Amino acid sequence: MSLIAVFDSGVGGLSIYQEIVKQCPDHNYVFISDNLAFPYGTKNEDDLIGRVLTVIDQVDKQYHPDLLVVACNTASTLALPALRQQFKFPIVGVVPAIKPAAKITKSKVIGLLATPGTIARSYTQDLIEEFAFDCDVIKVGSSPLVEIAEQKLSEGKPSLKQIEQELEPFFKNKRLDCLVLACTHFPLLNKEIEQIFKAKNHSVDLIDSGLAIANRVAELCPNSKDKTDNFNTAVFTKLLESSSLKTHLQNLGFNNIDLLD
Repeated sequence: MSLIAVFDSGVGGLSIYQEIVKQCPDHNYVFISDNLAFPYGTKNEDDLIGRVLTVIDQVDKQYHPDLLVVACNTASTLALPALRQQFKFPIVGVVPAIKPAAKITKSKVIGLLATPGTIARSYTQDLIEEFAFDCDVIKVGSSPLVEIAEQKLSEGKPSLKQIEQELEPFFKNKRLDCLVLACTHFPLLNKEIEQIFKAKNHSVDLIDSGLAIANRVAELCPNSKDKTDNFNTAVFTKLLESSSLKTHLQNLGFNNIDLLD
């Protein structure tokens, strides 16, 4: 049995955790949310790299993970090289699922929904040029959707009107048939996004990196034959006050909620 750490700036990484635990149920997990520095998508790049290294260094000292999943597109596209240089355990990053979208699309029109930072980053453009060079990629950067996803878990039902406003650029091209959710927060809004597209009679496939990440973790941490009781911890860098989110975490199997020193 291994201890797998799943890290994000907020609670978006829970969408990745849920995919991983389906394939790797016999491990223990620590979910880390750097909610004190949330959101990452608007931060200066050098400051963000330093912040991620600092947080993961403390995670290593406090929990000693066997594997780290950086369940944040912003952090992955910036900090993976520095993380892999500093830490010895395997590190799995999240990248926009442009490659699978390019394989699935029939119309060759793809939507890319991410944070403004991920949209602007050269790493993302390189993925488009390598895997979706023959596609029309409609790019939308949205910070409000990250906040809306956080609020959904903390406060309940999100505003469909607000979500629709953020998705508006995608509705202008009816040929768009795939939408890449290139922020781990956005799969938390799958139900709402699908509802909005359906109301507009627009059929679209939502694609994220969760399954691919889960497959990679399963390769690196095979399930153990020696099953023991799972003990999972959710860790925050700022005191968690939302009772709704605490209940949600308990329902996902987190027995303990902790504060990172």
